[in-house]
Amino acid sequence: MPAPPKPNGPPVAVEARCVRLLAKAGDPASLAPRVERRRLSRAANELLIEVKAAAVNPSDVKAATGLMAYAVFPRTPGRDYAGFVIDGPADWIGREVFGSSGDLGIRRDGTHATHLAVETEAVVAKPRNLSWEEAAAIGVPFVTAMEGLRRAGMPKPGDIVLVMGVNGKVGQAAVQIASWHGARVIGVVRKSEPYQGHANGRVDVIDASVTDVAARVRELTDGQGADIVFNTVGDPYFQAAHQSLALRGRQILIAAIDRIVPFNILEFYRGQHTYVGVDTLGLSSVATGAVLREIGSGFASGHLKPFPILPRAIYPLEQAKAAFLAVAGSSRDRVILRPA
Repeated sequence: MPAPPKPNGPPVAVEARCVRLLAKAGDPASLAPRVERRRLSRAANELLIEVKAAAVNPSDVKAATGLMAYAVFPRTPGRDYAGFVIDGPADWIGREVFGSSGDLGIRRDGTHATHLAVETEAVVAKPRNLSWEEAAAIGVPFVTAMEGLRRAGMPKPGDIVLVMGVNGKVGQAAVQIASWHGARVIGVVRKSEPYQGHANGRVDVIDASVTDVAARVRELTDGQGADIVFNTVGDPYFQAAHQSLALRGRQILIAAIDRIVPFNILEFYRGQHTYVGVDTLGLSSVATGAVLREIGSGFASGHLKPFPILPRAIYPLEQAKAAFLAVAGSSRDRVILRPA
């Protein structure tokens, strides 16, 4: 670890190595990331962080392939990170931190680099029991899950939460948070497989390929249905989610394949349902930091567990394209870039 710079002088400049996307690609195979050296220093309201690990998210790939019209080029991608502070106010120097953002790596330079300058209010203390890679992998999935549940109304002990796409990373995060708050969780998978993540209670699993999801939810809940449906997939499960809702139930939506779905207004208002749309790309770094601070105690207490990080899913910056292709190929691994 390099000696920390003096904290009370002018901002320190470093020569950062950064993954750069010069223009959008037509598809993931056409991506041409390059590693460049760029001079970087912090603004007065920022910290300068040496990045030890940074996650690669599906949104990074979508932005790189032109599916987000507001993504800027050229830029350094990356929304999630973990590292330590090397420049800023004296009480910040040397702190181990992590964070995420809706705008980092999309509208401005992001985390796939050896260094990052980000607002002080956006930075969160890294849980001591997590590795760099584990902390870097928390960001987008857990922020999405937490923001969805917060917006829908946090589940209470005894509430029933149905998670569509339960073995995806957002699905697993939603299970962890819901069961941490005492909810009973039911998960939906598209083929026969058990729930693969951590939970603070039993997770009943419904195989959508052979079972009528809504009918099975009613069976498991004595006809009540789910108080909250966290639909991580979108339109393929929209109708089943709708039919699974309890009276005054809430469906959380974070994704779509086809944008248009049939919508029964009569059932909607007679069921007194609520639909909650969540787009974490609309959250600033500071807003995202507030969400991460709220769930930090869960990791410290052990109620929340990080995703396992496999050696095969860790890449150096020079292999950024391979990391992006792994994510584009729907790898279930949490893919990490390790700058050093």
